[in-house]
Amino acid sequence: MMNLRGRAISKIDRTDTRYSDLLNFHNRLAKKDSTIWGAAAAPEASIRLNWIDLPETSRELLPQLDALCAKHRDKTRIVLCGMGGSSLGPEVIAQSFDKELFILDSTDPHYIAHALTGDLSKTLVVVSSKSGSTIETASQRALFEQRFIDAGLAPTSHIVIVTDPASPLDKSSREKGFTVINADPNVGGRFSVLSAFGLVPAALIGVDVSVLLDNASETKSAFLKDPSDVVDMAYAITYLSGQYMTYCDYGSSMPGLSDWAEQLVAESTGKEQVGRLPVVIDKPSKNSYFSIAYAGEADLVVEADLASQFIIWEWVTALVGAALAIDPFNQPNVTEAKEATSLLLNKWSGVMPKFVPDAVDGAVEVFGSSASLATTLASFIQSIPKDGYIAVMAYLDRKDDAKIIEIRELLEQKSSRPVTFGWGPRFLHSTGQFHKGGQRNGAFLQITGNVEKDIAIPGQVFGFATLVAAQALGDGNALVSRKYPLLRFNLTNRRVGIDQLLEAAKSL
Repeated sequence: MMNLRGRAISKIDRTDTRYSDLLNFHNRLAKKDSTIWGAAAAPEASIRLNWIDLPETSRELLPQLDALCAKHRDKTRIVLCGMGGSSLGPEVIAQSFDKELFILDSTDPHYIAHALTGDLSKTLVVVSSKSGSTIETASQRALFEQRFIDAGLAPTSHIVIVTDPASPLDKSSREKGFTVINADPNVGGRFSVLSAFGLVPAALIGVDVSVLLDNASETKSAFLKDPSDVVDMAYAITYLSGQYMTYCDYGSSMPGLSDWAEQLVAESTGKEQVGRLPVVIDKPSKNSYFSIAYAGEADLVVEADLASQFIIWEWVTALVGAALAIDPFNQPNVTEAKEATSLLLNKWSGVMPKFVPDAVDGAVEVFGSSASLATTLASFIQSIPKDGYIAVMAYLDRKDDAKIIEIRELLEQKSSRPVTFGWGPRFLHSTGQFHKGGQRNGAFLQITGNVEKDIAIPGQVFGFATLVAAQALGDGNALVSRKYPLLRFNLTNRRVGIDQLLEAAKSL
């Protein structure tokens, strides 16, 4: 069940015709009306609405999940290879229930190396992808298959596939003898947390997924009977928040929920230059942006258990999409980023070229300015468009290089602008859509790092170091084509370079 409160509630005008429109959208959504988002969106929406039924229909998976868990009861380490909706949901489930799950949603060799540690004989890898064509997940799968073979282990005993029925990955995996769990194909990735994509890894780490489904179903039934809370949320986000909203997990016992919501909201609404950009923060802030939390005080406080939060936010995001007259189920600029990566990989023919920086300051190579780090950062802040934001995109190891996250708050303090932080390349499947499809007022800071030891990708002429570089520079090219401010810092020594960047930000 849910409880909605907060400072914005008193500002919601339920006599507003726009509120009535949202209520009408709600009633049509309950009937799975695919025309809510306009004629252009209807074809896509018509095959993307089964997330509405997942709290009930996913119960059909329970016997398969029980059998899967019994089969792999000897596995003590679960690794999930997936991007975007395939990984963010399982990650917040694991963190909220204090379970161990290694999320492999990166192509940085330093981070991938962590996934390869431990006893492979006790490791089970879940490969999650709707089609299997996602380059990150396909590369990770190839890597683990080879590592299991090298260790004298049968990959079919250590890899489980979650994919859509009849997808290329489904067909090839079944032919090779892998265990395959099919997800509902009429559910988009970021709406899939209550499908097989979220439930398979959750069950394998020991979470009672039947309780998750019960909670989501009960909450859905409640807001179908009384839609005031979800319509209030949609009204506040559409008409009271403006472009920016802070999301904060603090005090909620659901760490990572804001990261999941960030993808859902940013990727669903970041189109037609009218989106809503979540700014994920670690602790409550006194900034002036519209604030959302799950405990404590904020403009909107959404109190509910984890599974209820999932269905609530999916429903509200669909309503916001209708109010903004955009298609919340497509992601055209995510595809653009993939194509930009492929273009560079083909151009390089497997050999990453040498890049000459415009300046070198200690352990940091500067691309886009010939000045010192502090001077460059100061100029970068001045380049932010009016009412704009900074997006920090770190193509680094989110375990060993986690300290770099501190730059988000530092830049926000120094610029008095909203600042988002994303780990590359996973943000490409999240806020990356907003960067290119939302309001055109972003300034973009890429942070890359030298790779000490590359990891080969079986079946490819390039390794992960080349892949992650192509993803960073390909996305950079897509941003430059829009004439957005773009700056890249490359760390020749990651630990030293991160310290330098943080000190330069503090000095502004």
